Amino acid sequence: MSGWAPPPGRLDVLVLGSGVAGLSAAVRLAAPMAPSGASGASPGTGLRVGVLTKAELSQSATRWAQGGVAAVLGGDEDSTDLHLADTLAAGAGLCDTDAVRVLVDEGPTRVHELIAMGAVFDRQPGGALALAREGGHSTARVVHAGGAATGAEVERALVDATWASAAAVLEGWFALDLIVEGGRCLGVRALSAGGEVVEVRADQTVLATGGAGQLFAVTTNPAEATADGLAMALRAGVPVADVEFMQFHPTALHHPAMPRPLLSEALRGHGALLRDADGERFVDELAPRDVVSRAMADRMHHQGVESLWLDATALDSFDARFPTIDASLRAIGLDPTRDWLPIAPAAHYLSGGVITDLSGATALTGLWAAGEVACTGVHGANRLASNSLLEGMVFGARLAESILAGDEGASPTGVLGAYLEGGAEPVDAGQSAPWSTSTDTAVGQESWPDMAKAREHLQRLMTDGAGVVRSADSLTAAGRAVGAIGEATGGGAPTDRAHGELANLVTAARCLLSSALVRCETRGAHARSDHPLAVERWRRRIVQVGGQVTLLRPEPSPDSGSGGTHSSGERPTGSHPGGLQPGPRPGDRGHPASDR
Repeated sequence: MSGWAPPPGRLDVLVLGSGVAGLSAAVRLAAPMAPSGASGASPGTGLRVGVLTKAELSQSATRWAQGGVAAVLGGDEDSTDLHLADTLAAGAGLCDTDAVRVLVDEGPTRVHELIAMGAVFDRQPGGALALAREGGHSTARVVHAGGAATGAEVERALVDATWASAAAVLEGWFALDLIVEGGRCLGVRALSAGGEVVEVRADQTVLATGGAGQLFAVTTNPAEATADGLAMALRAGVPVADVEFMQFHPTALHHPAMPRPLLSEALRGHGALLRDADGERFVDELAPRDVVSRAMADRMHHQGVESLWLDATALDSFDARFPTIDASLRAIGLDPTRDWLPIAPAAHYLSGGVITDLSGATALTGLWAAGEVACTGVHGANRLASNSLLEGMVFGARLAESILAGDEGASPTGVLGAYLEGGAEPVDAGQSAPWSTSTDTAVGQESWPDMAKAREHLQRLMTDGAGVVRSADSLTAAGRAVGAIGEATGGGAPTDRAHGELANLVTAARCLLSSALVRCETRGAHARSDHPLAVERWRRRIVQVGGQVTLLRPEPSPDSGSGGTHSSGERPTGSHPGGLQPGPRPGDRGHPASDR
């Protein structure tokens, strides 16, 4: 699993990570594409691109995505303006409108490029793409593959193209830290597959390392999602934002398996119902995920249970519509045609990350970011379902085009533009975390004899203290305990991947906890039991850089008005405050829903 050795000399571009964002960039950089999506470059015109990934090239969070890609691909009832409005509404007042406009306008082209690359999406009998509707979307606009296997199909097409075009593929390598010289990123220090510390140098470095689901004991993310890129950026003094907004997927199967299997939103799109411990419905099944997860957490707390139920017994042809889900359920003794399925929220997607401009450039020259590790401003306080794969495709391509054009440094656009223009102010002393927010969490070889136990301890602390619903007390207790892990494991360089991942989790946990403590409101995926309302003055981003927490100026109100808070002060968050919403059943809403 060592992959190819890097070519002699320095790479033009080093991509860290092998999900949709990283490989979209890598393929385009190594063989620039014509507008139609087919390779439009003659041999030798691409850059010398290396892809470094700590697992196999095909093992990433993209592969686990059950749902689809949201894009306006046809139908008189849809438009990019509607897609924009739905995204702003889900983002609860913190989306960057310019970034969302880029996403919805360029998304259809990127989907067609992926099809030209060989991706096979589900189609209707007449040959048109089958479009699904899911929670938070006003109409059917989600393309999917194999019902609930879109991520695997997207990844397959990109992996094949990467092997055909990259100058170096380094599988089983683990990036330790960024190389920064003269104010510029020049690659990474990494552990090779053989365990040696190696410098991999490149003119441009792309962070596409995915998310941070492994911060929590219950997650849908693979074991590789340990916030590596986020932590490396924090240690290098690169600004990050919106890290408090961890989205919890409401319908993860309550089962010892980890990562937790997802019960796709497509099930609810077909008419599956959410039921509490008494068998009663309690929330609109197609409300945005943050609303459903909070309603579930509240019901579980009041009923004193660890899980609720998804009732799919009324769905016709379950095994034919959802063969993968059906097989996995029957393998553990559940019959979805007869049994209610136990579910509970699980950590799923980090909406924030490393701040970028609209082309993926970060505040550090030579460093770029795309995908879940980045904060483009697209997701705001809560990601709209199926916008994640789309974001990786759109901004991975924009990043590549900017590098190919020879752009140097960031532009004053997007979230990074607001930061560079001096719109940040320090947090009041009384709001600062009462524990160390230091990013110096290098892990020594002798500190924790059992890395797995240390990691599990951190995950339990984060689940208890910073789960679906948090409070000042829970965040403070978790922060002090995580800080103690950092102090106990600090000192010395990582000696293996387990040490390095623990260091990254500690760094990311401190960042998330301190931002969550500062944000004294409930907004999107961040819910505070001691501050249950959204507050207008908190419609702003929390930025961390160099161990310091700052606030960006308030975000402009979205044109749609659906995602922001009322100027009168406070209000309950979300368009569905947790109650059951009357109206047509999902079967009347067009095509079935999908999930990612």
